[in-house]
Amino acid sequence: MAVCVAVIAKENYPLYIRSVPTENELKFHYMVHTSLDVVDEKISALGKALVDQRELYLGLLYPTEDHKVYGYVTNSKVKFVMVVDASNTALRDNEIRSMFRKLHNSYTDVMCNPFYNPGDRIQSRAFDSMVTSMMIQVC
Repeated sequence: MAVCVAVIAKENYPLYIRSVPTENELKFHYMVHTSLDVVDEKISALGKALVDQRELYLGLLYPTEDHKVYGYVTNSKVKFVMVVDASNTALRDNEIRSMFRKLHNSYTDVMCNPFYNPGDRIQSRAFDSMVTSMMIQVC
């Protein structure tokens, strides 16, 4: 089950963070922000290696006892971070990839909104409901 979804701007400030158990919200904010160092390391390693530049999925960033943190980066260097409950062993890597693709498509819809200023916090109800349905669907 996805317990936290975050969209981080190119300059590493949060555009959107949503977590399911709101009593642990600060813990998830900390996990997301500590994962940004790992994201930067993976991006710089991908830049040096001659791998496919279209591969946006970064994979497992780091595991903890209770959660696993996954990452995804867009071509415009916007980062998506997803914290998943580690007890859910049925969740496979290709399912995480499809969740990130769905999140990226919804983010693209937000960017295409003429009333959205890039760099502002995401306050779209459609984006929020998609994230909520994604978190509930994985349960």
